[in-house]
Amino acid sequence: MRVLNISLTTGPWKSITMWNKVLFILLCLINTKAVAQRVDNQAYELMLSSMLSHEVNEITVDEAKAMKRAVYVDSRALNEFNVSHLRDAIWIGYEDPKLVKLNDIDKSRPLIIYCSVGYRSEKIVERLQKEGFESVYNLYGGIFEWVNQGNDVVDPEGKITQKVHAYNRLWGIWLQSGDKVY
Repeated sequence: MRVLNISLTTGPWKSITMWNKVLFILLCLINTKAVAQRVDNQAYELMLSSMLSHEVNEITVDEAKAMKRAVYVDSRALNEFNVSHLRDAIWIGYEDPKLVKLNDIDKSRPLIIYCSVGYRSEKIVERLQKEGFESVYNLYGGIFEWVNQGNDVVDPEGKITQKVHAYNRLWGIWLQSGDKVY
């Protein structure tokens, strides 16, 4: 195996900004398919693959839709949930999760936890596993990927809506479909 040794601080690289160097490296990783893609957007996949710990069970949007008995659990802030959420999802939040809302659910029933992109939900999955839930999954790419793939979300009255809370303008870049609400 041949290793290419490049210094990013000398020669022609010296005049290139750090952002462009990072972008170049990311593009190289994408082009070499170093990351197994589980969401539709390659840049989003790369961000998720580096941000998440991947130490919990993860499930793609298609896998989640195929799991018929699963209960969806929203781990976003209440104001995000109130803009839109997955149909029949149970809101528990993140900062101070309301786990009591899950007391009546059989601990062997599959739970699919989601947030905007998957970071907060990953932490809630860890917590629910410690609470004894046996089949808990993090929705990979979160509600953003759910909507990006053309799936419906509903408002508090259960009506289909295009509105999705995009968390903030920085994270909102990953929401490619729907109407962003901040």
